[in-house]
Amino acid sequence: MRTTLLTLTAALAALAAAPSARAADPDNAVVVPQVDRRDIKLPKFPSNDFEVGLFGGVYSTQNFGSSVAGGLRLAYHINEDFFVEGSAGRTKVSDEAFRRILPGGIFTGNTETLIYSNLNVGMNVLPGEVFFGTNRAMPSQVFVLAGGGTTRFNGQRMQTFDLGVGVKVYVADWFAVRVDMRDNIYTLDLLGKRDSTHNVELNAGLSYLF
Repeated sequence: MRTTLLTLTAALAALAAAPSARAADPDNAVVVPQVDRRDIKLPKFPSNDFEVGLFGGVYSTQNFGSSVAGGLRLAYHINEDFFVEGSAGRTKVSDEAFRRILPGGIFTGNTETLIYSNLNVGMNVLPGEVFFGTNRAMPSQVFVLAGGGTTRFNGQRMQTFDLGVGVKVYVADWFAVRVDMRDNIYTLDLLGKRDSTHNVELNAGLSYLF
């Protein structure tokens, strides 16, 4: 009996010493890690904080009807919610309706060039998606903006305030399609009286983000 106990004790001691021996001898380890250190280059994701684009649409000059307008815009996105944007455009305004009543019309020619430029602060309010069919979706963003600038028309230069709303659809991370509607408010004196006019603009454009 005593001999059996001594044999069991020796066996347990041998088992307890086996892991220490394997740990001390890497050649006897079950798995020897062989990991080479790699140089990792962090990807450079574009911030796309700047936006530049062209637009075209319709500019409705109060008392003179609507005409085709076009221009360009440049924006800087401060964060996901706010951005600042400068835009400039031009259109041709006709006094054809007045020539039917007043001999000679109002302008020296049949048309006058109207040039406008604004600086706006915008806020993104409704992020979402636009679906094309059942398998295609593109990110979209509804925004509002407000600001001021100048309008030059028929020899007059007027301080302008504008309010607008629009939607932008991202075709890619760097490319977007947008539609804007704005009300350009300024005082105009062409009919012998200074009146505050509301001149609605509806345009669509393409934007490149970088």
